[in-house]
Amino acid sequence: MTDPTANLRDASLTKAILAEVRRIATQPWNIMEICGGQTHAIMQYGLDQLLPPEIALIHGPGCPVCVTSLQAIEQGLQIASRPGVIFTTFGDMLRVPGNQADLFTARSQGADVRVVYSPLDSLKIANANPGKQVVFFAIGFETTAPTIASTILTASRNGIKNFSILPANVLVPPAMHAILSNPTNRVQGFLAAGHVCAVMGYHEYLPIAEQYQIPIVVTGFEPVDLATGILMAVQQLEAGQHEVTNAYPRFVTREGNQVAQKIISQVFEPVDRQWRGIGTIPLSGLGLQPEYSSFNASSRFELDQTPLYESPLCIAGKVLSGIAKPLDCPAFSKECTPAHPLGAPMVSSEGACAAYYRYHRIPG
Repeated sequence: MTDPTANLRDASLTKAILAEVRRIATQPWNIMEICGGQTHAIMQYGLDQLLPPEIALIHGPGCPVCVTSLQAIEQGLQIASRPGVIFTTFGDMLRVPGNQADLFTARSQGADVRVVYSPLDSLKIANANPGKQVVFFAIGFETTAPTIASTILTASRNGIKNFSILPANVLVPPAMHAILSNPTNRVQGFLAAGHVCAVMGYHEYLPIAEQYQIPIVVTGFEPVDLATGILMAVQQLEAGQHEVTNAYPRFVTREGNQVAQKIISQVFEPVDRQWRGIGTIPLSGLGLQPEYSSFNASSRFELDQTPLYESPLCIAGKVLSGIAKPLDCPAFSKECTPAHPLGAPMVSSEGACAAYYRYHRIPG
């Protein structure tokens, strides 16, 4: 069977697009991709090395595992260690460090921690274990929110009382506001994540582009997608424009998937949320609507407020904010490796530090 994405990985076409970027760039420009999947693709295909020196790619807080707060990790560890609890999570979360441990360690010490591919898998586990409390760690951007919301609706409709979620979903537009309003900001253009926009559309980005006078280009994850998105961003920057443009029309429309959006708003409401290494961003998370608050594990279980500790060697917050790159960290590939991560960006499959390590962007 022919690979339908093969032409989107065409090296000659990618190089030709980036050659056009080189031709038109007259001054330095800083463009941030706010998606961990895009960061990994950029590293995998060496797109950053093919760009002219004037164009700098900045890696943003686009990894949902990486920005899940230390507080949420500690709450998850507390819940998972309770007798009679089955704690379910996506695989990336197992090795994300908390204060002193991670979910993988908790599992090795007897906690019933299970990897699932969907929150619906957690609901099946709850049905099969009526004497247990099953908790799903609800992380992710807007892309995971519809299935989590649908799972809660199913549990509510079927009267499943032994299922709940630990809410940790985050939203992209408030993070963009936080980055652009920071006095240290150096981002001049954005590549928006195609999968998020496939759900939410890109109408939410129009006021951001206008307020901050910044171009935003929706793009995908293949080399040609990303090269095209970079070219469209540089074209706007060189022309002094600040529009939201769609370089991913095969999957993204302006309004997005309105059925999914309706399900999200039925179950969730915007709340302030902590982002690991960054701090609290107003209305940047999804909390449960009052009607579904009984499915909130953080209120179902009595949890202790533990002091939070981050490794003093780790600069993950600066990496996630786009202030620094993984190679700026003195612990990178030394004290901090995928086998022994100090911070979430090194352990997640979408983390910037993991991308640099995996694709051999290692000093020396």
